[in-house]
Amino acid sequence: MAKQLKLSAQTRTGIGRSAVNKIKAQGLVPGVIYGGKDVPQPVSLNAREIYNLLSHATSEHVLVDLEIGGANRLALIQEVQHDPIKRTILHVDFHAVKADEILHSKIPVETIGEPSGVKNFGGILEIAIHELEIECLPKDLPERISLDVSALNVGEAIHVKDIKLPEGVSTRLDGELSVVRVSAPKVEIEPVAAAGEPEVLKEKKDPAAAAAGAKPAAGAKDAKGAAPAKK
Repeated sequence: MAKQLKLSAQTRTGIGRSAVNKIKAQGLVPGVIYGGKDVPQPVSLNAREIYNLLSHATSEHVLVDLEIGGANRLALIQEVQHDPIKRTILHVDFHAVKADEILHSKIPVETIGEPSGVKNFGGILEIAIHELEIECLPKDLPERISLDVSALNVGEAIHVKDIKLPEGVSTRLDGELSVVRVSAPKVEIEPVAAAGEPEVLKEKKDPAAAAAGAKPAAGAKDAKGAAPAKK
């Protein structure tokens, strides 16, 4: 089950671009806590602390115990916005949850082992679902879903219905959906002429006939050494 990681935060009153720039200049990251009927609560986070937390997590959907001004609030990191170039954290959205409230989250899927179809027959392991949508109580939230794929042969797959989820965890996804599959190796086929396409053949000429039918070049001499008479 996922650990409830501790993360400190502080309330913030300033909103807008100028206020956010001031926060970033102080080494802080802006964030907002949503949830239930409560009014969204703007907060600021220590940049180094949130970076360290996410760097050790299996995904960005992390259950955290937020300490805000001496009070604790359980929340799930819902979305992390990154700078597209620098990859720095720009903003963090939290979803406040209660200990007895069913939460919805996406859990990363990891594969264990090398499929037999890949190892022995050159197949290709394809992962169709990288994150599994699940629902459970906060205390039952798993860190990841691990799938042993070592027994898979070419053409075989693991479907949603084949996954043995931890106790208290369920999913609403269609059970027939493939999560991972071993496909046949790709074979390159050389292009061939289309059926019925006429084949163009070059006629081979007889060397003697070609020589007999050739016209003498201007100024050329005949076999007796005399130039042909002009008419």
